[in-house]
Amino acid sequence: MSDDAVNEPEYDWQGYGFATRQVHAGEIAEAGSGARIQPIAMTAGYRFDSFDDAAGRFAGEADGLIYSRQRNPSGAVAERRIASLEGGTESIVVSSGQAALTAALFALASHGERIVSTASIYSGTRVLFGRSFARMGVSVDYVWNEFDDDEWERMITPTTKAIFTETIPNPKNDIVDIAHVARIAQRHGIPLVVDNTIATPYLVRPFEHGAAVVVHSSTKFLSGHGAALSGTIVDGGTFDWAASPRSYPLLTAPSPLGGLSFVDRYGPTAYARAAREAVVNDIGPALSPFNAFLLHQGTETLSLRMEAHLTNSVAIANWLAGHPKVESVDFAGLPDSGRAALAESLYGGRTGSVFAVTVRGGQAGARRFLNRLRVFSHMTNIGDTRSMALHPATTTHASFDPALKERLGISPGLVRLSVGVEDVGDLIADLDHALAF
Repeated sequence: MSDDAVNEPEYDWQGYGFATRQVHAGEIAEAGSGARIQPIAMTAGYRFDSFDDAAGRFAGEADGLIYSRQRNPSGAVAERRIASLEGGTESIVVSSGQAALTAALFALASHGERIVSTASIYSGTRVLFGRSFARMGVSVDYVWNEFDDDEWERMITPTTKAIFTETIPNPKNDIVDIAHVARIAQRHGIPLVVDNTIATPYLVRPFEHGAAVVVHSSTKFLSGHGAALSGTIVDGGTFDWAASPRSYPLLTAPSPLGGLSFVDRYGPTAYARAAREAVVNDIGPALSPFNAFLLHQGTETLSLRMEAHLTNSVAIANWLAGHPKVESVDFAGLPDSGRAALAESLYGGRTGSVFAVTVRGGQAGARRFLNRLRVFSHMTNIGDTRSMALHPATTTHASFDPALKERLGISPGLVRLSVGVEDVGDLIADLDHALAF
């Protein structure tokens, strides 16, 4: 190559580091203008090159986009980027985290079938399971002690089609040993679906611990700025759908177009293609191109933001643990948490930035605490650059009966914190002021 030769830009980011991939992975050349930032593709549909090209795209035999309900170029950038960061084969972006979880599990379980889930999960997911999934005939069984293999064995039935858990549950921060749950799933030939919203691939990549599918409410840390809803499903590409003793007909049954199943046609991306074409496309939770743009833009700074979130959270959790107005702090990284060894081995003691603090005085104490905050925003949502606080017992968990709230540890004095990236001294001063009642 001569000294005057010009290298082409890099578009294959496999093998590059995490921070490099979070900035660059998923981009393609913009041929029209050479714009460095991927354009927002505000279009509902796409031209076909010919009669045969249209037929080939619908049959899955030709590359090319069909309709933005299924895929849009702006969303595709985010999809390729998040798949790279998680170590998956393909991902799908949708309109919210709830849409991602619904589509991910509806690709696996249908009417009359069951899912087994760890009990400590996001309240909205519990509501989704108990209401909409139940209406569709999909039942969910809960394991309360995920370390107890016998309890898993009692819950898993011949009609169980998936196991679901979260890496860092919200709001109790009672982290899960993903590898342990994955071994149980593998023993039964069942895919493990993991919500990695709070940990993000910066902290842990569930595929490396045996998960089959990962989901995100990418509204949260992946986007990072609280501006737009989105959700993501990621295919690990390693689960053997055809060899499982369970039946997954959506993936393994012959297609009416061409006869080949998704597994036969797409191999390691079969699950993602089936979820996209036969669930997301049918139900229609499409992500808007603008929200997709905000998602892949936000992901560019994931590692930088996570470092600030984590550093602030460790300092605040330790400070709160020593405050006289605090009864307890649910942060797995604390030495007396009961999960400190797991927290150290998985996360180096930095177990995310969403955790709970129980203030003295019950609900009256929580009310005074929340009303006195000035820097923490009193609101729902998590994973924002700004710090937030909420009283679960009267908001996110208000519809749960008292016995369930008690069993989940949602006490009257418990407040959920989502620690942002502000100066930690300002955050601690705000908490100190709020606790001075």
